[in-house]
Amino acid sequence: RVQVVESGGGWVQAGGSLKLSCTASGLTFDDYVMGWFRQAPGKEREVVALISTRGTGTYYADSVDGRFTISRDNAKNTLYLQMDSLKPEDTAIYYCAAKPGAGLITRVKEYNAWGQGTQVTVSS
Repeated sequence: RVQVVESGGGWVQAGGSLKLSCTASGLTFDDYVMGWFRQAPGKEREVVALISTRGTGTYYADSVDGRFTISRDNAKNTLYLQMDSLKPEDTAIYYCAAKPGAGLITRVKEYNAWGQGTQVTVSS
């Protein structure tokens, strides 16, 4: 069965950096678009960044563009999110998710393999 596991969350002061990792198993990793999503208390889950199957295409939400970098290592079945210049409004649970096939689709419901999430807290 498909398993997706995130790691790397934690607490950081505003302006700091964190790097999230996500390892997927039970699927052919390079057949899947991968994405990072986040959900803050009382808010809907939103897309943060997406990456194409081969890593040649990316999408970033406006709120993180220029500060976050998504990448993947298909040989290791691993997805990454480098987060720099963190702001308090980046505080949320961050989720990794997979979508079969091509296309950087931002609709959350299109992603059918989700991890449990990792908490990121940014203090001011």
